[in-house]
Amino acid sequence: MDLPRRPAAVIFDLDGLLFDTEQLYQDAIMAAAIELGHDITPAIFHTMIGRPWVQTRIFLLEHYGSSFPVDELLATWHRHFAVIVETQLVVKPGVLELLDALDTLGLPRGIATSSSHKTVQHHLAAHDLGGRFHHIVASGDYAAGKPAPDPYLLAAKCLGVDPSLCLALEDSYNGVRSAAAAGMMTIMVPDLLEATDEIRGLCTFVVRDLHAVRSLVLRSVKVG
Repeated sequence: MDLPRRPAAVIFDLDGLLFDTEQLYQDAIMAAAIELGHDITPAIFHTMIGRPWVQTRIFLLEHYGSSFPVDELLATWHRHFAVIVETQLVVKPGVLELLDALDTLGLPRGIATSSSHKTVQHHLAAHDLGGRFHHIVASGDYAAGKPAPDPYLLAAKCLGVDPSLCLALEDSYNGVRSAAAAGMMTIMVPDLLEATDEIRGLCTFVVRDLHAVRSLVLRSVKVG
């Protein structure tokens, strides 16, 4: 199992890929919904993963109706998440080992996420990872969010690397679609969502964790 090309840069998603936050977001939005007298199931939340808020907002209004208090839900969701994340934010298995390997290889790396810069900086600072990434592309930096290719294309441009030579790491369907549309070698590391046939067709590989990604990157260097 080899990568088709030796990567010249690696671009990471944030939530569910670097940090084990998707479960926290799910717990927080379900608590927020209950507080407001509504019901949001895990299945509904799963359709929101990897979407920017503007798309999620439209989806919720279409699903629940125009009278649904979507903006109040967002504020309440953020309040619950802010409490949970302070004690339960952890990095995903293999993150540190992969970053160490990229340091050794001298490979630049970035983040392409639908989250805000404030959220990215908070999570990175919480685990002293602020200096481990060369560029961060977050909400507000691009015209169209995932599944459009814009976040990944901008990240590649910031790193000065052709998209075809970038390795993109994702856990969500829309993230995979975005990276694949940008022409990148794309690896899915499933979190709350398992790979579908469609997603497998867009991925170079689907692997269990970032330890497996590290092995693929190291092998690509030896092979290349």
